[in-house]
Amino acid sequence: MDQQTLAMAHEASNIDFSLLALFARASIPVKLVMILLIVSSFWSWSIIIRKYITFRAARNEAGEFDRAFWSGEPLDELFDMIGPAPEGASQRIFAAGMLEWRRSHRHDGGLIAGAQARIDRSMDVAITKESEKLTSGLTFLATVGSTGPFVGLFGTVWGIKVAFEEIAISQNSSLAVVAPGISEALMATGIGLLAAIPAVIFYNKLSSDSDRIMASYEAFADEFSTILSRQLDSE
Repeated sequence: MDQQTLAMAHEASNIDFSLLALFARASIPVKLVMILLIVSSFWSWSIIIRKYITFRAARNEAGEFDRAFWSGEPLDELFDMIGPAPEGASQRIFAAGMLEWRRSHRHDGGLIAGAQARIDRSMDVAITKESEKLTSGLTFLATVGSTGPFVGLFGTVWGIKVAFEEIAISQNSSLAVVAPGISEALMATGIGLLAAIPAVIFYNKLSSDSDRIMASYEAFADEFSTILSRQLDSE
Protein backbone atom coordinates (compact mmCIF):
# COMPACT_ATOMS: atom_id res chain seq x y z
CA MET A 1 0.00 0.00 0.00
CA ASP A 2 1.52 3.34 -1.04
CA GLN A 3 1.91 6.36 1.21
CA GLN A 4 -0.97 8.28 -0.41
CA THR A 5 -3.43 5.46 0.18
CA LEU A 6 -2.26 5.13 3.77
CA ALA A 7 -2.71 8.85 4.30
CA MET A 8 -6.24 8.76 2.85
CA ALA A 9 -7.17 5.80 5.04
CA HIS A 10 -5.77 7.51 8.12
CA GLU A 11 -7.66 10.69 7.31
CA ALA A 12 -10.94 8.80 6.84
CA SER A 13 -10.47 6.90 10.09
CA ASN A 14 -10.27 10.18 11.99
CA ILE A 15 -13.70 11.34 10.79
CA ASP A 16 -16.50 11.14 13.36
CA PHE A 17 -19.42 9.20 11.90
CA SER A 18 -21.66 9.32 14.97
CA LEU A 19 -25.26 10.41 14.43
CA LEU A 20 -24.76 13.73 16.18
CA ALA A 21 -21.62 14.44 14.17
CA LEU A 22 -23.37 13.58 10.91
CA PHE A 23 -26.25 15.89 11.84
CA ALA A 24 -23.88 18.70 12.82
CA ARG A 25 -22.01 18.50 9.51
CA ALA A 26 -25.16 18.35 7.36
CA SER A 27 -26.25 21.36 5.35
CA ILE A 28 -29.13 23.54 6.56
CA PRO A 29 -31.80 22.00 4.23
CA VAL A 30 -30.80 18.48 5.27
CA LYS A 31 -30.88 19.48 8.94
CA LEU A 32 -34.37 20.91 8.50
CA VAL A 33 -35.50 17.68 6.84
CA MET A 34 -34.06 15.61 9.69
CA ILE A 35 -35.66 17.83 12.34
CA LEU A 36 -39.03 17.67 10.56
CA LEU A 37 -38.87 13.87 10.40
CA ILE A 38 -37.78 13.51 14.02
CA VAL A 39 -40.58 15.79 15.23
CA SER A 40 -43.06 13.88 13.05
CA SER A 41 -41.85 10.60 14.50
CA PHE A 42 -42.25 11.79 18.10
CA TRP A 43 -45.70 13.20 17.32
CA SER A 44 -46.69 9.92 15.65
CA TRP A 45 -45.68 7.95 18.73
CA SER A 46 -47.65 10.33 20.97
CA ILE A 47 -50.73 9.69 18.81
CA ILE A 48 -50.12 5.94 18.86
CA ILE A 49 -49.84 5.82 22.65
CA ARG A 50 -52.83 8.12 23.16
CA LYS A 51 -54.98 6.10 20.77
CA TYR A 52 -53.99 2.83 22.40
CA ILE A 53 -55.14 4.19 25.77
CA THR A 54 -58.33 5.66 24.26
CA PHE A 55 -59.29 2.48 22.41
CA ARG A 56 -58.66 0.32 25.45
CA ALA A 57 -60.85 2.59 27.59
CA ALA A 58 -63.57 2.58 24.89
CA ARG A 59 -63.62 -1.23 24.75
CA ASN A 60 -63.80 -1.50 28.55
CA GLU A 61 -66.57 1.09 28.76
CA ALA A 62 -68.56 -0.60 25.99
CA GLY A 63 -68.28 -3.96 27.75
CA GLU A 64 -69.43 -2.55 31.09
CA PHE A 65 -72.35 -0.68 29.57
CA ASP A 66 -73.38 -3.71 27.50
CA ARG A 67 -73.62 -5.76 30.69
CA ALA A 68 -75.69 -3.04 32.37
CA PHE A 69 -77.94 -2.66 29.31
CA TRP A 70 -78.74 -6.37 29.13
CA SER A 71 -78.99 -6.86 32.88
CA GLY A 72 -82.80 -6.61 32.78
CA GLU A 73 -82.93 -3.23 34.46
CA PRO A 74 -85.64 -0.96 33.00
CA LEU A 75 -84.16 1.35 30.38
CA ASP A 76 -85.75 4.43 31.95
CA GLU A 77 -84.03 3.66 35.24
CA LEU A 78 -80.71 3.05 33.46
CA PHE A 79 -81.04 6.38 31.67
CA ASP A 80 -81.89 8.20 34.91
CA MET A 81 -78.83 6.64 36.49
CA ILE A 82 -76.31 7.67 33.79
CA GLY A 83 -77.94 11.02 33.01
CA PRO A 84 -78.33 12.89 29.70
CA ALA A 85 -74.61 13.71 29.37
CA PRO A 86 -72.62 10.62 30.39
CA GLU A 87 -68.88 10.19 29.94
CA GLY A 88 -68.77 6.88 28.07
CA ALA A 89 -69.26 6.62 24.30
CA SER A 90 -71.78 3.78 24.48
CA GLN A 91 -73.66 5.64 27.18
CA ARG A 92 -73.79 8.78 25.02
CA ILE A 93 -75.27 6.82 22.12
CA PHE A 94 -77.85 5.28 24.46
CA ALA A 95 -78.61 8.69 26.00
CA ALA A 96 -79.12 10.23 22.55
CA GLY A 97 -81.74 7.61 21.74
CA MET A 98 -83.44 7.86 25.11
CA LEU A 99 -83.59 11.67 25.00
CA GLU A 100 -85.31 11.59 21.63
CA TRP A 101 -87.59 8.80 22.87
CA ARG A 102 -88.77 10.94 25.78
CA ARG A 103 -89.08 14.07 23.63
CA SER A 104 -91.26 12.14 21.21
CA HIS A 105 -93.96 11.69 23.86
CA ARG A 106 -96.65 14.34 24.14
CA HIS A 107 -97.93 15.55 27.49
CA ASP A 108 -100.96 13.32 27.14
CA GLY A 109 -98.70 10.27 26.73
CA GLY A 110 -99.15 9.91 23.00
CA LEU A 111 -96.30 9.71 20.51
CA ILE A 112 -95.35 12.35 17.98
CA ALA A 113 -95.31 10.98 14.45
CA GLY A 114 -91.94 9.92 13.05
CA ALA A 115 -90.46 9.04 16.45
CA GLN A 116 -88.55 6.00 15.18
CA ALA A 117 -86.79 7.93 12.43
CA ARG A 118 -85.80 10.73 14.82
CA ILE A 119 -84.44 8.27 17.36
CA ASP A 120 -82.37 6.54 14.69
CA ARG A 121 -81.00 9.86 13.43
CA SER A 122 -80.12 10.97 16.95
CA MET A 123 -78.12 7.81 17.56
CA ASP A 124 -76.50 8.07 14.12
CA VAL A 125 -75.34 11.61 14.94
CA ALA A 126 -73.93 10.39 18.27
CA ILE A 127 -72.11 7.53 16.51
CA THR A 128 -70.64 9.96 13.96
CA LYS A 129 -69.30 12.15 16.76
CA GLU A 130 -67.71 9.15 18.46
CA SER A 131 -66.19 8.06 15.13
CA GLU A 132 -64.57 11.47 14.71
CA LYS A 133 -63.06 11.21 18.19
CA LEU A 134 -61.73 7.71 17.57
CA THR A 135 -60.17 8.50 14.20
CA SER A 136 -58.72 11.92 15.05
CA GLY A 137 -54.96 11.82 14.57
CA LEU A 138 -54.97 8.79 12.30
CA THR A 139 -54.76 11.02 9.24
CA PHE A 140 -51.45 12.35 10.54
CA LEU A 141 -50.11 8.80 10.88
CA ALA A 142 -51.17 8.06 7.31
CA THR A 143 -49.49 11.25 6.10
CA VAL A 144 -46.21 10.47 7.88
CA GLY A 145 -46.30 6.89 6.63
CA SER A 146 -46.82 7.89 3.01
CA THR A 147 -44.60 10.99 2.81
CA GLY A 148 -41.83 10.22 5.32
CA PRO A 149 -39.63 8.21 2.94
CA PHE A 150 -39.99 10.83 0.22
CA VAL A 151 -39.14 13.68 2.58
CA GLY A 152 -36.08 11.72 3.69
CA LEU A 153 -35.20 11.02 0.07
CA PHE A 154 -35.35 14.75 -0.65
CA GLY A 155 -32.84 15.30 2.15
CA THR A 156 -30.63 12.57 0.70
CA VAL A 157 -30.73 14.03 -2.79
CA TRP A 158 -29.89 17.47 -1.47
CA GLY A 159 -27.09 16.10 0.69
CA ILE A 160 -25.54 14.22 -2.24
CA LYS A 161 -25.76 17.37 -4.33
CA VAL A 162 -23.85 19.28 -1.65
CA ALA A 163 -21.31 16.46 -1.37
CA PHE A 164 -20.57 16.56 -5.09
CA GLU A 165 -20.27 20.33 -4.95
CA GLU A 166 -17.67 19.98 -2.20
CA ILE A 167 -15.80 17.41 -4.28
CA ALA A 168 -15.78 19.80 -7.24
CA ILE A 169 -14.58 22.71 -5.11
CA SER A 170 -11.82 20.74 -3.40
CA GLN A 171 -10.97 18.85 -6.62
CA ASN A 172 -10.42 15.80 -4.46
CA SER A 173 -12.51 12.64 -4.76
CA SER A 174 -10.80 10.77 -1.94
CA LEU A 175 -12.81 8.72 0.54
CA ALA A 176 -12.22 11.30 3.24
CA VAL A 177 -14.01 13.90 1.13
CA VAL A 178 -16.80 11.73 -0.29
CA ALA A 179 -17.75 9.54 2.70
CA PRO A 180 -18.95 12.22 5.17
CA GLY A 181 -21.26 13.91 2.68
CA ILE A 182 -22.77 10.64 1.48
CA SER A 183 -23.26 9.44 5.08
CA GLU A 184 -25.01 12.65 6.05
CA ALA A 185 -27.26 12.38 3.02
CA LEU A 186 -28.20 8.75 3.64
CA MET A 187 -28.99 9.56 7.26
CA ALA A 188 -31.99 11.63 6.10
CA THR A 189 -33.48 8.64 4.27
CA GLY A 190 -32.85 6.45 7.33
CA ILE A 191 -34.73 8.85 9.58
CA GLY A 192 -37.53 9.05 7.02
CA LEU A 193 -37.95 5.29 7.09
CA LEU A 194 -37.69 5.27 10.88
CA ALA A 195 -40.60 7.70 11.03
CA ALA A 196 -42.69 6.12 8.28
CA ILE A 197 -42.56 2.40 9.11
CA PRO A 198 -44.12 2.59 12.61
CA ALA A 199 -46.65 5.15 11.35
CA VAL A 200 -47.84 2.80 8.59
CA ILE A 201 -47.96 -0.26 10.87
CA PHE A 202 -49.89 1.44 13.66
CA TYR A 203 -52.16 3.34 11.26
CA ASN A 204 -53.37 0.01 9.87
CA LYS A 205 -53.68 -1.48 13.36
CA LEU A 206 -55.51 1.51 14.87
CA SER A 207 -57.78 1.88 11.84
CA SER A 208 -58.80 -1.75 12.19
CA ASP A 209 -59.41 -1.33 15.94
CA SER A 210 -61.45 1.81 15.29
CA ASP A 211 -63.60 0.00 12.72
CA ARG A 212 -64.31 -2.81 15.19
CA ILE A 213 -65.29 -0.38 17.94
CA MET A 214 -67.54 1.56 15.58
CA ALA A 215 -69.13 -1.69 14.42
CA SER A 216 -69.97 -2.52 18.04
CA TYR A 217 -71.55 0.94 18.48
CA GLU A 218 -73.64 0.50 15.34
CA ALA A 219 -74.70 -3.00 16.40
CA PHE A 220 -75.79 -1.67 19.79
CA ALA A 221 -77.72 1.18 18.13
CA ASP A 222 -79.51 -1.31 15.88
CA GLU A 223 -80.42 -3.52 18.83
CA PHE A 224 -81.60 -0.55 20.88
CA SER A 225 -83.60 0.76 17.93
CA THR A 226 -85.28 -2.63 17.56
CA ILE A 227 -86.27 -2.61 21.23
CA LEU A 228 -87.75 0.88 20.94
CA SER A 229 -89.49 -0.08 17.71
CA ARG A 230 -91.30 -2.92 19.47
CA GLN A 231 -92.28 -0.51 22.22
CA LEU A 232 -93.56 2.00 19.68
CA ASP A 233 -95.61 -0.65 17.91
CA SER A 234 -97.14 -1.77 21.21
CA GLU A 235 -98.27 1.78 21.92
